[in-house]
Amino acid sequence: MDIERNKLKVAVLAGGIGAERQISLQSGKSVAEALKQAGFEVVTADIRPDNLEILDDDSIDVFFPALHGIFGEDGRLQQILEDRSLLYAGCGPAASKAAFGKIASKKLFEQAGVATPTAIEIGPETDISLLEEQLRDFANKYVIKPIRQGSSVGVSIVSTPHEAAVTARETFSEYGDCMIEEFVPGTELTVGILHGRPLPIIEVRTQGGFYDFHAKYLDEKTEYLFDTITDTAMAANVSRAAVECFGALGCRHFARIDFILSGEKIAYALEANTIPGFTSHSLLPKAAAKAGLSMSDLCTEIVEAAYSDMVKREA
Repeated sequence: MDIERNKLKVAVLAGGIGAERQISLQSGKSVAEALKQAGFEVVTADIRPDNLEILDDDSIDVFFPALHGIFGEDGRLQQILEDRSLLYAGCGPAASKAAFGKIASKKLFEQAGVATPTAIEIGPETDISLLEEQLRDFANKYVIKPIRQGSSVGVSIVSTPHEAAVTARETFSEYGDCMIEEFVPGTELTVGILHGRPLPIIEVRTQGGFYDFHAKYLDEKTEYLFDTITDTAMAANVSRAAVECFGALGCRHFARIDFILSGEKIAYALEANTIPGFTSHSLLPKAAAKAGLSMSDLCTEIVEAAYSDMVKREA
């Protein structure tokens, strides 16, 4: 869709209150610079639940949320934008909430026919004293994750039922509801989605064997590789699964779906990121670049998608 960029004012929303606040500020800066290069008038706002002043600015045409984690990615900000009838890029409240809750998203993946590792939810009613026994036949290795965090915040990998039970107790104490997931060994993959179409698949190779916060944002030795799946049918299956996950959650405009490709060549969906990072280390911009889209192109397409939705609603 062709729009007069110099007549549109975009507010990039960043910061927030989550554990990923500093990453969000970096993402927001990158998005703002990209949109300015594309010709948009851009302002950036460090937004919080107790500071929504930017949303009162009637001169803003499109809001571009670049917040990660709590408040930004869990649907709360999106609901505020909806309630105020403001035009914004990215997923709506329901899709954001579903994707941010890892158990809810896994259920939707399964309903869409996409494999996902088996998981046990740990909540206030869970009898931790019985957990170790329950885990004995569950898996050979375990991943413990907060249900509502991003960027691998709070994620642990352990090898025994005892370690899993102890770690789950500690994780619940710090983050609230968490889950113990079957560890699936394999190749870490991620697929960016733009307007419902898959971008090139990225394989992530880390030095430590786990794509944690350090590997994502700090370790310069983490490798991001394209074209490593030489079986074209397998690559097509992974891309198709990503699009199915995107649709199952009700996502729009853009997102990123993370997978483990097992030794049996089964693509297990791990989670969806409704506002993936836009930093120099981030995967969606890398995939877009592989597809021939600069950061300015990527961010412009996202803004244009949001604006196009408004035009369609008003038609």
